[in-house]
Amino acid sequence: MSELLVDFITSLDGHASGEGWPGFWGLEGPEYLAWLGEQPEATYLMGANTYRLMSGFAAGGVPDGQDELRPEEEASVDELTQASKMVFSSSLEEPLTWANSTLVRDDAVEAVRAMKSSGSGLLSTIGSLSLCRSLLSAGLVDRFRVVMFPVITGATGEERIYDGYPDVALEMIEHRTFDGRIQLVEYKPRVLEHPPLGVPA
Repeated sequence: MSELLVDFITSLDGHASGEGWPGFWGLEGPEYLAWLGEQPEATYLMGANTYRLMSGFAAGGVPDGQDELRPEEEASVDELTQASKMVFSSSLEEPLTWANSTLVRDDAVEAVRAMKSSGSGLLSTIGSLSLCRSLLSAGLVDRFRVVMFPVITGATGEERIYDGYPDVALEMIEHRTFDGRIQLVEYKPRVLEHPPLGVPA
């Protein structure tokens, strides 16, 4: 059975990106980048917006305000190009031009449920806020990982991650600090039907 990881990088105030900020908010360091390079092979799950953005970078596009991708951004895009990718969309058309990408028109929750039960290895989201929210709400997420960068983007932050989420209890299974400033927290999530009635012992 496959394991499903929801994986975010965020500002401290829970934004997935910020207008005018580079990738990783320009704050990645050697320890964090080395850790990224050590991650196990995964099949990546994404929606149409993330596919359009990332495939655009793979085809030579650059983020607004940049003349070119920085080396660490280029390396991340290259690794994603080589990886297997499942793209959930009713608006994209086949054939998808980004290498190793498969278009899935079926309901994402049911498709991922079937992938988990019949497959093996790691399934991991990238971006795709609404997809992640749907998978979490359906109770399909085994691990929920957030890497928080030391910046608050109150004025320029975009893509608020947790809007529309259910209440979720989180059991910590991993935590780590990279380069003395970047904080990883990883949890086993449990969707709650209502707030707990008492305080845990």
